[in-house]
Amino acid sequence: MKLTGVELRRIELPLVAPFRTSFGTQTVRSTLLLRVVTDEAEGWGECAAMAAPVYSPEYLDGCADVLRQFLIPELAGRERLDATAVAPALARFHGHRMAKGALEMAVLDAECRARGVPLSRELGAVRDRVPCGVSVGIMDSIPELLDAVGGYLAEGYRRIKLKIEPGWDVKPVRAVRERFGDEFLLQVDANTAYTLADARHLARLDPFDLLLIEQPLPEEQILAHARLAKTIRTPVCLDESITSAQSAADAITLGACQIVNIKPARVGGYLEARRIHDVCVAHGIAVWCGGMLETGLGRAANVALAALPGFTLPGDTSASDRYYRTDITEPFVLQDGHLHVPTGPGLGVTPIPEALAAVTVGTEWIPL
Repeated sequence: MKLTGVELRRIELPLVAPFRTSFGTQTVRSTLLLRVVTDEAEGWGECAAMAAPVYSPEYLDGCADVLRQFLIPELAGRERLDATAVAPALARFHGHRMAKGALEMAVLDAECRARGVPLSRELGAVRDRVPCGVSVGIMDSIPELLDAVGGYLAEGYRRIKLKIEPGWDVKPVRAVRERFGDEFLLQVDANTAYTLADARHLARLDPFDLLLIEQPLPEEQILAHARLAKTIRTPVCLDESITSAQSAADAITLGACQIVNIKPARVGGYLEARRIHDVCVAHGIAVWCGGMLETGLGRAANVALAALPGFTLPGDTSASDRYYRTDITEPFVLQDGHLHVPTGPGLGVTPIPEALAAVTVGTEWIPL
């Protein structure tokens, strides 16, 4: 394919309820969409960076700038372009994995659409539906948390993830187990909110039979995670620390994790995400697909990835209505605790023009 132009589109989607984590509260999801136009097909990408650099160093305005100034021009002059060529072409630009991943996603979508191949098949999926978990943010009170968890269990979600932070950890976990029992999968996510000095406190979560504790310590502290893993019984899962297949292999070798959360946006795209999956499978490490409050575009791609054989744990691939009253694509609907993998070419979904227009706050066309 040859790239002929790229549209950058900023959208803002109101959340159905505030979503609070250890690094802040969101009420609106600001997102950057990419539409690449080639001589063979169009493709869509989604940049999952947040408006501010609180989850990672990247942020939306910065992603738009690096795409505009460096990443898109780097691909412009190539006569033959496919998704596997994107990462090598952009390698000389350090970092910016979310921006690179969004561009690669759009090229991959266009390539698969041109060939009439579903993204799931291109990635190596083996299932036509995937089990779904749900992420529950930090609440103002225990009763509010219990109401939320009860509602998600009633909807059929196969796994509950509680966001935690110092001061909101043991008590909410205990309350959820006491109310709903231990017959369902329960895990917690700290988003780097603790230090190794908190190991003894985190060990107080061990009696609650948690599936895992996700990213308890800062992302650079791989050795500290290895020490923590020897201190607590709850399996340690890494999220922010895993930025590539190499970092995953290093963390596994050091004993820093027993489980890995693969977020394609965080690692530079779906092809690197597949490499991380392959590394983890080779080492007997379970993986699951994380979420970044994606629209139906990113959700379609995540569901396709989660259908690979090594994804043995329910991911954060929740239904559209978990976050949005109206998605920009046909909504993903939970059925018996699962989401179906799209079967159409590429992502298998496209934005609904009216829905997309209603949430668009700005567009920019970059001709090439």
